[in-house]
Amino acid sequence: MTETVTHIDDEPPGAPTPPRGTRGRRTALIAAAVVVVAAVAVVGALGLGGGDDGDPTAPPRSGSVVSVSRATLTERASLEGQLGYGTELPLPVKAQGTVTWLPETGATVERGDELLRVDDRPVVLMYGSLPMYRSLGLTAQEDEPGSAGGAPDRRQQNDSGGVTAGKSPNPSGSETPGSAATEGNPAPSQVPRELRGMDVMQFETNLAALGYTGFTVDEKFTNLTAAAVKRWQKSLGVAQTGAVDVGDVIYSASKVRIGQPGARLGSTVGENTLTYTGTTRKVTVNASAAEAAWAVRNAPVTVTLPNGDPVQGRVAAIGKQATAPEGGGEGGGQGRPATIPVTVAIEDQGAVGRLESGPVTVEYVGKEVKDVLTVPVSALVALAEGGHGLETADGRFVAVKTGLFADGNVEVSGTAVREGMKVRIPE
Repeated sequence: MTETVTHIDDEPPGAPTPPRGTRGRRTALIAAAVVVVAAVAVVGALGLGGGDDGDPTAPPRSGSVVSVSRATLTERASLEGQLGYGTELPLPVKAQGTVTWLPETGATVERGDELLRVDDRPVVLMYGSLPMYRSLGLTAQEDEPGSAGGAPDRRQQNDSGGVTAGKSPNPSGSETPGSAATEGNPAPSQVPRELRGMDVMQFETNLAALGYTGFTVDEKFTNLTAAAVKRWQKSLGVAQTGAVDVGDVIYSASKVRIGQPGARLGSTVGENTLTYTGTTRKVTVNASAAEAAWAVRNAPVTVTLPNGDPVQGRVAAIGKQATAPEGGGEGGGQGRPATIPVTVAIEDQGAVGRLESGPVTVEYVGKEVKDVLTVPVSALVALAEGGHGLETADGRFVAVKTGLFADGNVEVSGTAVREGMKVRIPE
């Protein structure tokens, strides 16, 4: 009987038949090799072995690679604020009588302009820091006896307004009948005394700025000053006395914007007859008293207007008195924290346009760190042992200490972190 052999493997006919069990062992060896390759790939991905140089045959990792960079991080915060001209203050009106004219709310009043009229007499704005606390003009004083025989030193005012020594018409020194004071001249027994003071210089400075000159700007109110005052009074349409009453002038640091009136026409002048503000628009914010370290004079901020346009500003003033917290109380009740008012000046008034008031947002620098190592926040990974780490480009994990978070980046530090190191941002 003839035996027929069928070849199942791809072996050529006539090849010797392998011993029993050889084919099974070869299959097992191939499977084991596959398992080893997979295990090496896993170890490399976990960063559990190898030095700085990765295995060039390892499969590529997913996610982008970035460099650790050195930069300045700035943390910004924002507060809601209010655009306007500031708090309205009462004008120190010292004129007494009935209010006969008031300017419109929002009007701008400059040096030499009328602020209001009392008993139909103008009250004029001038610039200065001293308040008007007394009337200004030439004052009269009694002659003192002369040194020779006690005879009085008779003086009279000459035509030019100066004071000259004069002789008594009667050699005996007695007063001649008919020698009483004439209009514009002091009484024979009196001489004009020049008023002195810094308030005189302040008024003379304003008078000269308005174009009324002919005198020396100093601390003395002379006859020449009185002559210039008369010309000024003539332009105002009032009696030309050469003297300025305490209620005729109000001083301010610069031009003012008229606020809401506190009196009506025909009412008696009071403390709040007229209010004013400055003429430049500013922003007021209520900053948390506990977090107001950013509010220092001249600190730069960005103001976002209601239309979304940003304008630059600077801190101009910081309040010194905090408001009481709203809600809560002793014992840790929840409520709004105490706040202090912060005033922000806007450098370019033209950038605000015609807007006079409205809600705005003030952005300021809260914290800032300079020359630190930074990475994108998305590069941080949570470590199994706790804390944060970074994954290097070759698959290793290094622990880092985080600092300031700002603008999508984070400050990092650690012995294994250096500038320029490549780290992976996981997907």
